[in-house]
Amino acid sequence: MFSQPIFIKILAKLTVSTPFSSAYRLAVLVPCRNEALTIAQVVTDFRQQLPNAAIYVYDNCSTDDTATVAHQAGAIVRYEKQPGKGNVIRRMFADIEADIYILVDGDNTYEAGAVGRLVDRLINEQLDMVVGARRSEFKDKEAYRFGHRSGNQFLKGIVELQFGARLDDMLSGYRIFSRRFVKCFPAISNGFEIETELTIHTLELRLPFAEEPVLYQSRPSGSESKLNTISDGFRVLGTSFLLMKETRPFLFFGVFFALFSGAAIALMVPVLWTYLETGQVPRFPTVIIAASLMSLGFVFFTCGLILDSVARGRRELKRMAYLRIPRVEIKEI
Repeated sequence: MFSQPIFIKILAKLTVSTPFSSAYRLAVLVPCRNEALTIAQVVTDFRQQLPNAAIYVYDNCSTDDTATVAHQAGAIVRYEKQPGKGNVIRRMFADIEADIYILVDGDNTYEAGAVGRLVDRLINEQLDMVVGARRSEFKDKEAYRFGHRSGNQFLKGIVELQFGARLDDMLSGYRIFSRRFVKCFPAISNGFEIETELTIHTLELRLPFAEEPVLYQSRPSGSESKLNTISDGFRVLGTSFLLMKETRPFLFFGVFFALFSGAAIALMVPVLWTYLETGQVPRFPTVIIAASLMSLGFVFFTCGLILDSVARGRRELKRMAYLRIPRVEIKEI
């Protein structure tokens, strides 16, 4: 097993793209808000790695010169007035036509040199999504902070419990998509919870995806993150539970059934024991409460059964929409 410094050096060398990349319409999508300090470097780095790609910078209510700097760097600049990363990505996916989409943040924290490796893996393995799983150097402790890493692990565990999939970095903002994925993705989230929605959409439809390690570095001095660990963490957690209700309703409502029925049984056992010993029921309020809780439990159970059938029908419709989009074939050079 390699130590992390050796692993980082190996990653840095695996940045040479193969000829596959130039045979496709590539679009680099960069959602931005107040990234004037970093956006020029991001555009320049990805232009160097993918000279044939169209680089789109979507300015999301910036109050600095992000749009001007991006335009001067050679990017195609567009605007989205609804604040939130999810709103920007929804607009990007709807408006831009390409064979392969590269989504990356405009804060210059992700490794541009890895993009050829990620794109080639998407093409060669016929995947629909490749996630750039973040790896930071030991000396750069501010890049992937403990709070963000711990929150990522917690949320990842919840999603793994729901879908039974092994994940490494669920919240990475560096992803490569096929056209099939982009044009069948509903994109209902508004903010940073969009990464959770992207992951759950992939797991729900069982789309082929992979995670590839990439370097992750801290922001340059003077650049501030828009991510709030606490508030955005709760939003992501809420989104994961909401999507669980939509995609796994029997599991979601089954939890409530188990809680209510368990409480009803716990209340009823002593009463039943007394009845078997004495033939009397001395605590009628307890019996009424237990019966009410059990009734509520079966209401949740019934809701779960019905909505599970509805969710299955929606999943089939999503799958059919996905299959209507032709697969991009491997193009030999």
